[in-house]
Amino acid sequence: MACVSVRGLTKRYGRVRAVDDLTFEAPPGQITGFLGPNGAGKTTTLRALVGLVRPTRGSALINGRRYDQLPEPRRLVGAVLESGASRPGRSGRDHLRVLAATTGVGDSRVEEVLDLVDLTDASSRRVSGYSMGMHQRLGLAAALLGDPEILLLDEPANGLDPEGIAWLRALLRGFASEGRTVLISSHILSEVAQTVDRVVIIDHGKLKFDGSLQELGGGTVSVRTGQADRLAAALSRLGYRVDVTGTGLEVRGATAEQIGRLAASERIALSELTTGNASLEAAFLQLTSGEREWAAPSATLRSAN
Repeated sequence: MACVSVRGLTKRYGRVRAVDDLTFEAPPGQITGFLGPNGAGKTTTLRALVGLVRPTRGSALINGRRYDQLPEPRRLVGAVLESGASRPGRSGRDHLRVLAATTGVGDSRVEEVLDLVDLTDASSRRVSGYSMGMHQRLGLAAALLGDPEILLLDEPANGLDPEGIAWLRALLRGFASEGRTVLISSHILSEVAQTVDRVVIIDHGKLKFDGSLQELGGGTVSVRTGQADRLAAALSRLGYRVDVTGTGLEVRGATAEQIGRLAASERIALSELTTGNASLEAAFLQLTSGEREWAAPSATLRSAN
């Protein structure tokens, strides 16, 4: 199956290094979250993968080739990198029909992707009347026209309501379960924690972390309760590492199920018990607030060569 490979990618704009010697892969069959603050170099990297940016040094490859070397690039790669690419006077259906012709697929595929992104009822309306969420769905429909093996998505959840975000999550999980590759840039860390398998974090164009969510979080579970002191003491007695935060407890070494059972036995009510979300947020903030690298106990950190 198709894979995404970035090797020593560097992109300069004058004296500014937008991307600095960046190396990572997005493997098939998984959703890779591509994270970083505004200006970290995420969009530049994605644009390099589809040939919109020429690297100063290094490479951004699809199946070992540059995008312009692929025989049918739109059949292999579907990308949503920016909004506003459609003509506002066209209907959603006509916009997709134009793209279908350049992609080499028929109008029947247009109807399929309209149904897939739940835009069939709005497909005859002018794009100028679409909401931001509808524009996002239309962009995703365009990316799916060629039935690609790879999806490259820059902030695809922007403008989607909670129901739309849940729909997007299910769509991407189904796509990856077929052995395809998803690389998704997002600022919504809570959603990333529920969606992705792997995380690549960059800051100032440099790689800060590349690995699984489990490696990043080191098995941390976030707990909120009105009896935090009692629960922390009970967990500590059993040998678990407990850190008190501004919003509750961060527990290492115990699963959410184990914590829940202990809380029940101690008659401690829990208001929240989550795995991954808080860990991702804490790691992201630490990684992008300075030059330190995240040192999760089980993490394997990979820096660019």
